[in-house]
Amino acid sequence: MQARMDDFAKVAAEGYRGMLTVEAYVRRTGVPHQTLELVKIRVSQINGCGFCVDMHSREAKKAGETDERLFGVAAWRESPYFTPEERAALALAEAATRIADNPAGVPDEVWDEAADYYDEAAIAGLVMAIAQINAWNRINVTLRTPAGAHTPATV
Repeated sequence: MQARMDDFAKVAAEGYRGMLTVEAYVRRTGVPHQTLELVKIRVSQINGCGFCVDMHSREAKKAGETDERLFGVAAWRESPYFTPEERAALALAEAATRIADNPAGVPDEVWDEAADYYDEAAIAGLVMAIAQINAWNRINVTLRTPAGAHTPATV
């Protein structure tokens, strides 16, 4: 696959900096780093963003994730490796990414489960992280950023 743009971060510098500001905010919301990486991987799988799946799997591995958990993200409901808190975050990530699949958008039961495990600041962080990785996915899929490129086209 050939990337459509060589230096997106430079060409879209102002917008790129804005997205990095959101990333910095998300890291301060109290959501565990490993949970954020799992959410980013799952959303990227749904959106077919090979670059982001690759990048965030590597980031998760560096943060101490096990191979079993990384292999299990795509089928997290049937996988025994995730905590109830992580499952709630993954369910919220899927529902918020697939909003067109449900006439109610994100179902109350999905939101309520997340609220059982995360305080308002953390849920706000999760919502922003989910929106942000969806945006990064759309940028990288549109630009055809190849997996393994490790260019600064995403965080």
